[in-house]
Amino acid sequence: MLLVLCVDLDDDLGRKTDTKTPVVGRDAVQKAAVDLATADPEDSDVNVLFEGVHLYDSLDDVECEVAAVTGTNGSDVAANREVGEEVDTVLARLTTGEDVRALVVTDGAQDESVIPVIRSRVPIDGVRRVVVRQAQDLESMYYTIKQVLDDPETRGTILIPMGILLLIYPLLVVANYLELPGATFGVVSGLMGLYLLFRGLGLERTIDDTVDRVRRGLYTGRVTLVTYVVAMALMVIGGASGVEQLAALRAETADPVGLLTAGVALVYGAVQWFAVAGVVASLGRITDEYLHDSFEWRYCNAPFYVLAIASVLQGVSAYFLSIEGSSYLAATLTAGTLLGVVSTLAFAIAEDRFPRKPEPTA
Repeated sequence: MLLVLCVDLDDDLGRKTDTKTPVVGRDAVQKAAVDLATADPEDSDVNVLFEGVHLYDSLDDVECEVAAVTGTNGSDVAANREVGEEVDTVLARLTTGEDVRALVVTDGAQDESVIPVIRSRVPIDGVRRVVVRQAQDLESMYYTIKQVLDDPETRGTILIPMGILLLIYPLLVVANYLELPGATFGVVSGLMGLYLLFRGLGLERTIDDTVDRVRRGLYTGRVTLVTYVVAMALMVIGGASGVEQLAALRAETADPVGLLTAGVALVYGAVQWFAVAGVVASLGRITDEYLHDSFEWRYCNAPFYVLAIASVLQGVSAYFLSIEGSSYLAATLTAGTLLGVVSTLAFAIAEDRFPRKPEPTA
């Protein structure tokens, strides 16, 4: 037995008329088509229903039945599930001992997305797409563009480069107004380079995760959000201080500064600021862990470790730049080592004697 199955994925038939679906039988499908055409003559699903009736009339040499099934307006997944349930209902109503095969009638590529759902229930002999002749290519192009815009991966791959290229003209106008004609291509090239770099390294997901963490931090009262901003500002200041130290070193000596000496000068000028940034960031993290009941004593080691490392780097860089002597180097190395060891032992003892969560008793 051949079942001519008319598919209305977005349920125009049910929403625009009082017809209850699924609709089974030639007369019932024809009445549904007339009702839909009366309610909305421009609806393309009218053509689907009349085509189903036409196919039923033309297949008079085989046992045949015609039916109309609908989905739901909204989610494609929910619509496909609804169509599958209505197909099951139609198959249950058919009283035949023969194997049922289906000829699916749709009005375009969007409705054909439900084909796998129908095929899982009944074998399909063919698919007939019914579209007004003048609009067939236009509808296919529209649905293709809609799919591209709905897919985040494709949307980012196609639309972002197009958007950057379309910025050339407005940027050129602004650059000419500001008498910076070469800035346009520099800005566009930089945007394209950053985009390709992010896509190549897969950093877009990392950025999305970072933005999501920042958003959660704003609404959950995390201190780290503030301390990290302060720490970044301190690190920028430290970088500038290191550059100033290198410039002062070059001004003091007539000989060219080697790569190793330049690196040591940068460290010497920046290490104090970097140490303060590390302490601020670690204190914010410790505060958040305490407020969220996940604090452990060993977390308090972080600021002391930062100070210990900073002390060692300060002493080594000052010694290499001949700013301080060997006694100062020995003192900073000793202080850094003792600070790290003492803090580790102290907080290990505190964690052992004053646990945050009492151990369960047997």
